[in-house]
Amino acid sequence: TYPEALRWLAKKYGIEIHEKEETEEEKKTASTRESMFVLNEWARDYFSDILHNHADGIAIGMAYFRQRGFRDDIIKKFQLGFSLAAKDAMVNAALAKGFNPEYLEKTGLCYKTNEGKLVDRYHGRVIFPVHTISGKVVAFGGRILTSDKKLAKYVNSPESEIYSKSHELYGLYLSKHAIVKQNRCYLVEGYTDVISMHQSGIENVVASSGTSLTEGQIRLLHRFTSNITVLYDGDSAGIRASLRGIDMLLAEGMNIKVLLLPDGDDPDSFARKHNATEYQEFIDSHQVDFIKFKTNLLLEDCGDDPVKRAELIQNIVQSIAVVPDSIVRQMYAKECSAMLGVSEQLIINEIAKKQRDGNSNNNKEKDDKGNAEDPAAASATELPAVASLTSKEQKEEELLVSAIIRYGNLVVFATETPEGETTTNVVDYITEDLKADELEFRTPLYKKILEEAQYISAHPETNALQYFLSHPDAEISKLAARLGEDKYILSKNQALNFVPDEQRLHELVPRLLHDFKHSIIKNQMEQLLSQLKRPEIMQSPEKCMEVMSQYKELSEIEKQFAQILGERVISTN
Repeated sequence: TYPEALRWLAKKYGIEIHEKEETEEEKKTASTRESMFVLNEWARDYFSDILHNHADGIAIGMAYFRQRGFRDDIIKKFQLGFSLAAKDAMVNAALAKGFNPEYLEKTGLCYKTNEGKLVDRYHGRVIFPVHTISGKVVAFGGRILTSDKKLAKYVNSPESEIYSKSHELYGLYLSKHAIVKQNRCYLVEGYTDVISMHQSGIENVVASSGTSLTEGQIRLLHRFTSNITVLYDGDSAGIRASLRGIDMLLAEGMNIKVLLLPDGDDPDSFARKHNATEYQEFIDSHQVDFIKFKTNLLLEDCGDDPVKRAELIQNIVQSIAVVPDSIVRQMYAKECSAMLGVSEQLIINEIAKKQRDGNSNNNKEKDDKGNAEDPAAASATELPAVASLTSKEQKEEELLVSAIIRYGNLVVFATETPEGETTTNVVDYITEDLKADELEFRTPLYKKILEEAQYISAHPETNALQYFLSHPDAEISKLAARLGEDKYILSKNQALNFVPDEQRLHELVPRLLHDFKHSIIKNQMEQLLSQLKRPEIMQSPEKCMEVMSQYKELSEIEKQFAQILGERVISTN
């Protein structure tokens, strides 16, 4: 397990681990989750055993998989199974093994009737286990084998304490190494698409399992590659319905290509007709850039109608505007200009307008100097009066905002006074420290969050994370969801220390503030050096001495910060 791995590494490298004792509630939650995983593991083995050894499993379930062309090694690789037609077969087997009926319902393996009787959710279906990225069985999908139109073709596990469908991708556990090796992921729709492509020899593939892509799934994919190819069959209605999900991939900075399979084929059927070499050659020769694909797709509908062409341009521009890389946006604009027969400058202007409108809708204020999110979109006369925000500064700002969102109402320091103990929470400490040095966040959304955090400071009983997660401003709640995820650790770029962040806020918050100030000083020093290269400065001894004096002053301060920050142990990054 993850804790065991940490302990093993700590022992190997002589690192002391400080472990806090879990509360009864934490122990109960951990025990519940572990019990649910244990039950799912048992259910996987149960379904697999039925498929391979029970008469009905062989005659019905195995016959179906054989008819789909799946080999025995592939069936075992994906741990496929079968659930008997009897509605209580698995329930009885689980109870006989001593499993708690409560967990049978919590995992979604069973549901209760109005009479309070437990019923197998997947009875009479072939089973597709869904794994976490580490290989634990987190959910199941069951496909019906009859032609009864009153029943859903697929039944999937409901959301539970261990399963959130918006954060899982089918096949990722078995595909992640191939994705990293190939530096590309093929995105398909269903379970059998993934399985058939694996059998054909193409393993860097995952499925969204018939649902629209979510930000959680996209971030999960982005950990392994930035290159995605989306495979579509010839169903244009399905393609159009999924275009929004592709825009989300673009916004995450992914490089998207699209492959349209021949009419009548989906990734599953095409894989059954071709070997890996043929499949790969078809992909390489037929995949196209998403923007080009979307433009051609929409052009088919508009013909010579000028109104429809105008709508098409707006639609394409909307997709380009979400791309974070300004160079990529420029290339897309150039390509679409040629395809649509309009001037490149018109498209660039529309992109800038979309970004301005988007920032306005998301309550992202601009300063009166035209400080836009994309400085390249501003004209030469609208250069900001201060140095542009560097990625380093923005990163340090985000870490401070993360501390506010996650721990805003927790105490950083407690001081004994004659009147009793006084405490300073995270929000107040950060606010006062920035105010003392006349500093503020330069990112508008982060400034707004710090202002909003004053409510938390005035109401110490308020849970900071819950407050921001339920905030009516969609941008704030969205950011809180990202920064509040368990995997997002404030100290990941700080000292290698396994003490939980909330137990060392007295060390962590000042360090984050030091990092933030240090990045500002470094940026100002770089700006001063660039000024020294300007002819009007070099030709004026007075101006040159003034800039050099400022640089020397900042250099002394920077040395002090470097000395403070240098005392930390080596970073894990």
